[in-house]
Amino acid sequence: MATNDDGGRSRRNFLRTAGGALLASPLLARPAMGQVPELDLPEPPGRKLGWAVVGLGRLAIHQILPAMAGCRRSAVTALVSGRPEKARRLAQVFRVDPKNLYDYESYDSIARNPAVDVVYVVLPNSMHAEYTIRALEAGKHVLCEKPMANTPADCERMIAAAKASGRKLMIAYRLHYEPYNQALVKFAREAQQEGPTQLILADAGFNIGDPTQWRLRRAMAGGGSLMDIGIYALQAARYLSGEEPVSVNAMTYSTPGDVRFTEVEEHVTFQLRFPSGVLANCTSSYGAGLNRFRVVKRTGWAELEPALNYTGLRMRAWRGGVLQEMPQPVVDHFAAEMDHFSECIQTGAEPRTPGGEGLRDLRIMMAIYEAAQSGRTVPLA
Repeated sequence: MATNDDGGRSRRNFLRTAGGALLASPLLARPAMGQVPELDLPEPPGRKLGWAVVGLGRLAIHQILPAMAGCRRSAVTALVSGRPEKARRLAQVFRVDPKNLYDYESYDSIARNPAVDVVYVVLPNSMHAEYTIRALEAGKHVLCEKPMANTPADCERMIAAAKASGRKLMIAYRLHYEPYNQALVKFAREAQQEGPTQLILADAGFNIGDPTQWRLRRAMAGGGSLMDIGIYALQAARYLSGEEPVSVNAMTYSTPGDVRFTEVEEHVTFQLRFPSGVLANCTSSYGAGLNRFRVVKRTGWAELEPALNYTGLRMRAWRGGVLQEMPQPVVDHFAAEMDHFSECIQTGAEPRTPGGEGLRDLRIMMAIYEAAQSGRTVPLA
């Protein structure tokens, strides 16, 4: 009978011998590098950029801050609010270091905080320019909510500040980063069997509530439904066509006696003509629920309804005489746009929706108001 030592040596000898035979086998030999199958390997984790969220209203609390949990490149590291108690409570919920809480007076000191790379401005429209420019001057990159500002002149100041600071400026057009809208863009721009795009219909609206809210004050909002929800319809017409409009017609209407609309408009309809001949008919409303984008071609169409929601989007198409459901991947819109911006900062790429995109919208919206007031077609440069 073999001793334990003999047995140990015997096992080791067997494993060495067997291992050598297995490695020599043509079936189990290690493949050459060129023969290794391509695998979809995850990227190694990189540093997430630190984000400061400025303005802790409903959008920030219910959409932006929760979306950070799903980001691969972005993390909330600071909060800015005029209400210290709210900031402290949200810091506990979203695990923000209490030393990174700011009010609007201490906002500029964010320049000395290396934990903050990006500032997300989520304030009333009239405050966008000031807080974007201050963040850029503090050496931070900025994502600014839409509309970019109340006037084209403010947009130009913001763009100039970004250029002077050497930092990036992006406008938060979340639907540019959403698969359903991108699928509709693809349908609109590709010359498929249905032929080229003829018409675009874009309707965006909701029944606004509290008459005392800032969105109904012209000084803070810059306008009514067009500046708020109507920008989605304008954007859709532009990104679905892939062109810039050359002229616009428009009408506005507000319900007489409705206290919500003493300063701003309730409804807007506007028509855009594009260089290729594509026409867009768009509606914006603070008095009715509207939530559809449709692309009409010679022998078919495709639409999103709902088109604007944070979740639950639906795409259908009429193709070859058959009505088709066209499901797309589902993503968190805010996580997708924030990670896109972080990636652009990390790689030096240009954001998909830079400051110039916001400026173009403001110039067109000013022309829409001019067309509605004058009753004439307004050419666009």
